[in-house]
Amino acid sequence: MNLMEWFEKGVSPDDYIEQMKTNQENVKYIQSSFHIQKEEASFLARLKEENLKAIVLTEDWCGDAMMNIPIFLEVAKHAGIEVRFLYRDENLELMDQYLTNGTSRAIPIMIFMNEQGEEQAIWGPRAAAVQELVNSKRSSLPPLDHEDFEARQTEMFRELTDAFLHEKGLWQEVYRSIKTALTEKLL
Repeated sequence: MNLMEWFEKGVSPDDYIEQMKTNQENVKYIQSSFHIQKEEASFLARLKEENLKAIVLTEDWCGDAMMNIPIFLEVAKHAGIEVRFLYRDENLELMDQYLTNGTSRAIPIMIFMNEQGEEQAIWGPRAAAVQELVNSKRSSLPPLDHEDFEARQTEMFRELTDAFLHEKGLWQEVYRSIKTALTEKLL
């Protein structure tokens, strides 16, 4: 399938959010709390001229998606980007074309395309500053075979979820990272 066919297979943002079972409340919280600054109007206007569409590969349970998707949807709303969601685990044929570091099915992945369905830019799964935070937290975990590994990993996931929900500086890093990816490729 080509990208336009994948796009057509996807679900709308509203349908995706309404179907969520794990992070719906958190996504809606970030969506209602994140706002793009007025100074970004010229960037968003130039982006709107590109008439982009975007496919978002994701899963409901993903903490990164919980934070990144509502921020991206705010960009999409202001830039007139038509968005469709595909569930990673149901669309591995596409997902495997966008592996992180060539090996990982990390999500979310945002695939931007023009009106002809040609790939224009890719973003995901994390902003660099968020990756640094995750790396820092992971570095304090004991080895996989350590008796405390599972408990410590669960605690790490809880701390990251809390940070993703409440540290608005991380939200701005995600926004800047998406903006940079789009600016470098398109504007």
